Amino acid sequence: MNVTLAVKQYVSKMIENSGPGMKVLLMDKETTSIVSVVYTQSEILQKEVYLFERIDSQSRDNMKHLKAICFLRPTKENVEHLIQELRRPKYSVYFIYFSNVISKSEIKALAEADEQEVVAEVQGRSWEPSMLARCTQGLTSVLLALKKCPMIRYQLSSDMSKRLAESVKQIITKEYELFDFRKTEVPPLLLILDRSDDAITPLLNQWTYQAMVHELLGLNNNRIDLSRVPGISKDLKEVVLSAENDEFYANNLYLNFGEIGTNIKNLMEDFQKKKPKEQQKLESITDMKAFVDNYPQFKKMSGTVSKHVTVVGELSRLVSERQLMEVSEVEQELSCQNDHSNAQQSLRRLLQSPRLSELDAVRLVMLYALRYERHSSSVLPGLMEELSRRGVSERHRGMVKSMLEYGGKRVRGSDLVTPTDAVAKTKQFFKGLKGVENVYTQHQPLIHDTLDQLIKGRLKDSQFPYLGASSLRDRPQDIVVFLIGGATYEEALTVYNLNRSTPGVRIVLGGSSIHNTRSFLEEVMATAGHSGDRTQGSGRHSNRR
Repeated sequence: MNVTLAVKQYVSKMIENSGPGMKVLLMDKETTSIVSVVYTQSEILQKEVYLFERIDSQSRDNMKHLKAICFLRPTKENVEHLIQELRRPKYSVYFIYFSNVISKSEIKALAEADEQEVVAEVQGRSWEPSMLARCTQGLTSVLLALKKCPMIRYQLSSDMSKRLAESVKQIITKEYELFDFRKTEVPPLLLILDRSDDAITPLLNQWTYQAMVHELLGLNNNRIDLSRVPGISKDLKEVVLSAENDEFYANNLYLNFGEIGTNIKNLMEDFQKKKPKEQQKLESITDMKAFVDNYPQFKKMSGTVSKHVTVVGELSRLVSERQLMEVSEVEQELSCQNDHSNAQQSLRRLLQSPRLSELDAVRLVMLYALRYERHSSSVLPGLMEELSRRGVSERHRGMVKSMLEYGGKRVRGSDLVTPTDAVAKTKQFFKGLKGVENVYTQHQPLIHDTLDQLIKGRLKDSQFPYLGASSLRDRPQDIVVFLIGGATYEEALTVYNLNRSTPGVRIVLGGSSIHNTRSFLEEVMATAGHSGDRTQGSGRHSNRR
């Protein structure tokens, strides 16, 4: 079950159906992002797609020699833009594809607008836009791409999870012909969870490559903005990290930072060995041919080396500048241990450091609040005063209260922090980055236990009921997990490890976004802004579509 491959195949099918000839790909903001993730520009150029345009652009020229492949979300805005396009067509013929099904009335409006009969084909997939939230659209599209008609379980403590489950079920029932896939011995399962049940995971610093990059630099459609890196060269101000096209990145996605440092060194040494000698003489046609044949590979490797050395170098700078090893150690103590006295002492000590950033100070106090919210000896008021003395803004201090309203014990349906006995985890004293994985990656997201119980057949129906009367008797094999409110790369790593360690089980993780700490705090604050006295499942509704 590979979502990227499924989407890539769908886009390929669209292009193939339009036949030979020069083509323009006409998209909206979101489908542009989708295509950019699954295809490189060079790959799609090989399929005779020479132009990429936005449906909402007003500056497009008439190009009657091009065929238009429209790949759009079926929103009212996109349908209206398409109606205007068909009334004054700029291209010779139009092949129209929606990411989901549109209503009959909208199809009729498109047909009426096609007065010049330039539309060759219209296709769409699986939803009524007026009735479904954005997350329902995305989720049903993924199920169709994977050719899965699942049984559905949802988190009972979350009203939003139940609503989404019912919306997806409604689409499956209404569009039963689209979901009429070949039956398997064990039906696939869709499990819908709520981010508010685990607000700790998005607050933690990360130490694996992909997760660190997103946490400290930000990944947006596989792109990293490095323009603020001191002394950055012009060609490295924005770089692309894609496991599909970058072998080093694909092999190091889930490795810890210490291993990345070693592998970067090996990459550099390999590069030096293959680097053409400056005094290499090109005395014959054979010498020249060998140089030309090897040059593209050398140039690609040179770009890979430069990119990853720059990214890892900036990660190292930020780790040192923000003393993130010390911060992360206290984070892990707060999230994994059950020693309140030591935790609050470690936290108070770190809050005295002048090098501690405002973001890190606030996130540490949030972790304490979530972990020891109702502890009899809670020192939360004192910690809030410490934030005030540090000059932390009122807005950031207010985030602590907002976080408790979002994911505190009153909201959670699970025991987020399972007490562990204090059998000491030996802390290794190390130089550089060695040992990172031992001390700084103790935490496991709540989704690990949830999926582990699901696979073993022990996930309680009373907490995660099935939608409808049917239930699975056998161990699930194909599982799609959707996190309302966003997933994290730490959870992606958990799913990756479960897939590797559980033969016969295939898990796909999705969510309404991929969070780092900053984006998660933005969502929490937006939630607080929508709901003064938030009850579960309300107030967050508009943020999670």
